[in-house]
Amino acid sequence: MKAVRCCDKEIHVVDVPAPAGEGVIVNVRSAGICGSDLHMLNAGFNLTATLGHEVAGTLDDGRAVALEPIAPCGHCDMCVQGDYSLCRLSAGMVYGVGRDGGMADKIIVPARCIVPLPNNVSVADACLVEPLAVAAHGIRMLDIKPSSRIAIIGAGAVGLAAAAILAPLVAKVDVAARHDAQRDAALRLGAGLDPSGEYDAVVECAGNSEALMQAARLCKPSGIILLLATYWEGVSLPAFEVTLKGLKIYASSMYDRSGLVRDVDLAAQLMAQRPELPGILITHRLPLDAAAEAFTIAADRKGGAIKVVLEP
Repeated sequence: MKAVRCCDKEIHVVDVPAPAGEGVIVNVRSAGICGSDLHMLNAGFNLTATLGHEVAGTLDDGRAVALEPIAPCGHCDMCVQGDYSLCRLSAGMVYGVGRDGGMADKIIVPARCIVPLPNNVSVADACLVEPLAVAAHGIRMLDIKPSSRIAIIGAGAVGLAAAAILAPLVAKVDVAARHDAQRDAALRLGAGLDPSGEYDAVVECAGNSEALMQAARLCKPSGIILLLATYWEGVSLPAFEVTLKGLKIYASSMYDRSGLVRDVDLAAQLMAQRPELPGILITHRLPLDAAAEAFTIAADRKGGAIKVVLEP
């Protein structure tokens, strides 16, 4: 079968054996390119696994599913207490990083990874479940009220996913976006633009020191900064603003569950409730054979890319 792999900072479509062994076979129908995929490519990470952690497909019986693309150990202290997003396996449990991912014709995963899709959610769009779950997991940390004012810095897929979740729930959501396509998407999701004034919480999705400084400035005293970005390099903490205002900083990564409900299942339900989301967030679709071109498009935010999807 065909699979997308990275070698010497280049994307290649290669022939690999079909997955076999214990687990559930998923016939991949959509796989999104994440900003972390782009970073790992450009940074020259020594990845041997097939890429792709934003994945949806069909089971052999035809059922449409998305994936929770992690395989926590289940027995470390974090897993035992229910926080399996913090499993001691770390990146080794992530499909597309430490395990063969879903930019391929097929992927094999444990049954626990399967996310059933509502009837009105297309498998061609359901790779969005993963970035929506990332946003949902972090937003659970916030003390949201109908009167809350929330700013979002950074309008990639996760920042816009956060806007999609928050806009119907709170009084004000404003997004700081760099590019025209991102600004248009934020407006279509029901958010405002160009945050100003004070906010109860700021969701930081850009991942740099400048954005962190902006977040501290926008927070009201005793407000919350939620870190949803991936911080590949060190950042400077705006310690004066943080301490002067008594700000709280929450950090979030990946997804797990609240009680019996998984973040990925909430994300799938959100897609059912907001059927317009794929048309706003997915800007490009290409076949698996065009993976190198797709990565080039995904890296060109100025050119209008938000979510680029490969379709095996």
